[in-house]
Amino acid sequence: MDLERVIRNGRTKRESWRTVLTLAYQSLGVVYGDLSTSPLYVYKSTFAEDIHHSETNEEIYGVLSFVFWTLTLIPLLKYVFIVLRADDNGEGGTFALYSLLCRHARVNSIPNCQLADEELSEYTRDGFVLLDKNSGSSLKSTLEKYRVLQRVLLVLALIGTCMVIGDGVLTPSISVFSAVSGLELSMSKEHHLYVQVPVACIILVFLFALQHYGTHRVGFLFAPIVITWLLCISAIGLYNIFHWNPCVYQALSPYYMYKFLKKTQRGGWMSLGGILLCITGSEAMFADLGHFSQLSIQIAFTFVVYPSLILAYMGQAAYLSKHHTIESDYHIGFYVSVPEKLRWPVLGIAILAAVVGSQAIITGTFSIIKQCSALGCFPRVKIVHTSSKIHGQIYIPEINWTLMLLCLAITVGFRDTKRLGNASGLAVITVMLVTTCLMSLVIVLCWHKSVILAICFIFFFGSIEALYFSASLIKFLEGAWVPIALSFIFLMVMYVWHYGTLKKYEFDVQSKVSINWLLGLGPTLGIVRVRGIGLIHTELVSGIPAIFSHFVTNLPAFHQVLVFLCIKSVPVPHVKPEERFLVGRVGPKEYRLYRCIARYGYRDVHKDDVEFEKDLVCSIAEFIRSEGPEYDTPLVQKEEFGTGIEGLEKNERMTVVGTSSTQLDGIKLREESDLSDTVGTSELREIRSPERPRKRVRFVLPDSPQIDRAAREELHELMEAREAGMAFIMGHAYVRAKRGSSLIKRIVIDIGYDFLRRNSRGPNYALSIPHASTLEVGMIYHV
Repeated sequence: MDLERVIRNGRTKRESWRTVLTLAYQSLGVVYGDLSTSPLYVYKSTFAEDIHHSETNEEIYGVLSFVFWTLTLIPLLKYVFIVLRADDNGEGGTFALYSLLCRHARVNSIPNCQLADEELSEYTRDGFVLLDKNSGSSLKSTLEKYRVLQRVLLVLALIGTCMVIGDGVLTPSISVFSAVSGLELSMSKEHHLYVQVPVACIILVFLFALQHYGTHRVGFLFAPIVITWLLCISAIGLYNIFHWNPCVYQALSPYYMYKFLKKTQRGGWMSLGGILLCITGSEAMFADLGHFSQLSIQIAFTFVVYPSLILAYMGQAAYLSKHHTIESDYHIGFYVSVPEKLRWPVLGIAILAAVVGSQAIITGTFSIIKQCSALGCFPRVKIVHTSSKIHGQIYIPEINWTLMLLCLAITVGFRDTKRLGNASGLAVITVMLVTTCLMSLVIVLCWHKSVILAICFIFFFGSIEALYFSASLIKFLEGAWVPIALSFIFLMVMYVWHYGTLKKYEFDVQSKVSINWLLGLGPTLGIVRVRGIGLIHTELVSGIPAIFSHFVTNLPAFHQVLVFLCIKSVPVPHVKPEERFLVGRVGPKEYRLYRCIARYGYRDVHKDDVEFEKDLVCSIAEFIRSEGPEYDTPLVQKEEFGTGIEGLEKNERMTVVGTSSTQLDGIKLREESDLSDTVGTSELREIRSPERPRKRVRFVLPDSPQIDRAAREELHELMEAREAGMAFIMGHAYVRAKRGSSLIKRIVIDIGYDFLRRNSRGPNYALSIPHASTLEVGMIYHV
């Protein structure tokens, strides 16, 4: 199945109520697994050491009041009704907000950006305009003027991303560990860790080992498992409310928060680090928006998840309000409030729900790393698409096993819910703070609202989150150091890679060869031109890369057709297939030099090399056909495009060409193994040499257009070159800091970036190319 067609149809489908309800049902298994399992550890983490359960019930009522209002203000009000509206053409998450700001304030971190990218249909969708004259224009000009503010914005987005990755380590640990904590009620405190920790580790190993197979085979079970879990905790909550304390609803009053803080003081403030765990997983509503719709996620949370969680927390509080003589605070948790006859079935359901919740955050970690890699902020890694039908289900082996080792190390090292909760809480609240800061900018720059409204937003939600953040940060030595350490490591990796990539690109721009040098060589380029297509991979979107002059100077022969190929990412989630390629000439026609820029969004699926080669050749053929003065096709748009950094050569015109599947009336490429002599009236044919037993290549042209003689000869030559084969020429860059650089720059470039470059993957399309068809030439970059 064509993944691009699936994505394209999925973006434009009409959402009936049946579709919305179906998506809402499916979102329960994908989005809310983590959030729905939070009752397993919230009370246990809150009452770990900072506060104690007393006869007055002021502590338990105060905690319940905090939980209720936190769930109401953060997930329900902030995310469901505000943040979900800040989607990037249907996509959500930290990088979606950053992508929106990049497009509206021109603070893009991608170096090879072009003005042509702003003509993409998704670039200015949803009624947003790039130039505004409202009160946010001064903020926009300030961001565009000062590079330091752009770096701060990038670092802020990277911090949020790193904390999401840290959450991908901590959430599986605390969810699975808390789920199996029900075993503690059947054995003594001294012995249960000898069982609980190995069982949790076995489940974690099993969970990560299954990632390679994807979730599409068992994904249909996720929603029923989470629904069963939500029904279970809400039913138990109702039972505890009516059986133990029907008046527990009075604790929902904010007055009990005041009484709680007044009595507990510093201990109560520190216990907020455990209370904030009730909103862990809320960010998934926004991060997984691309797989569902705003309305479906809003319905699922408002009418199913939110009431179930409130009932669960009220039920636990009702039980604890009548049980003050528990053996120790260690047993204050979820399972103690479950009726004894139901504990083992509930334990099984809890473990399944914890696995589902962990699966969602692991998949989300894969997705956000893919986005970072696409936008040049993370080293290239191997990305495996585990499903040909469901977009977004990917697997990254290196990240998967790294997460597994970190999860096992944290589970074995901490071995208690308290420190796991402290670590997870800091990661969760940091991501929310980053989202609040970016949202305040989106309100002004993208929604064109007043600055006062943005200040009110960041003051109201930021103050709540800052209170929780301070309570988590104070527990640095009690587990909160883990997400900080993990985030610092990933942040250094991301920033070093981004800095080195940017410096390498700037060197390419400064070292590119002028068009006058090319014109001086003549049509033969001063060398023998042999049959075949030579693809020269470059990051440049204009000009002639310096690596080409090395080839021409040192090689005695070169291919008859040369293509400067640039595969780039743009700050939109998806690029439509009909807008995939930008094709143009480099130099006069007789030189047979072309430039092809393949554009992908940060959530796009890259095709395999065979399909990509066909699309590439067809896009060049369609460019040649459309270039004739006698025919102007509506499928191909010709425009003079400039670039944001480099600038185009004077005679270089880029043409928008879609993939072969979108060119219904365009040129089709057929490759056959037989030697049929059938002649078609609308086919360009070539008599193959008998001594070269290769597959036959031909272009099938539409019946209507009349192609001039020059274009027909050029297509004939392109067909010959394709039949002879393609060679991939890639530069192998050795990046070194130039003389006179500071010590920090030499460490970053010579050690950090060099290590990451040597251990990262090559370009995606080059992974499956036969070595015999690849030519790699080394160059030293002094940046």
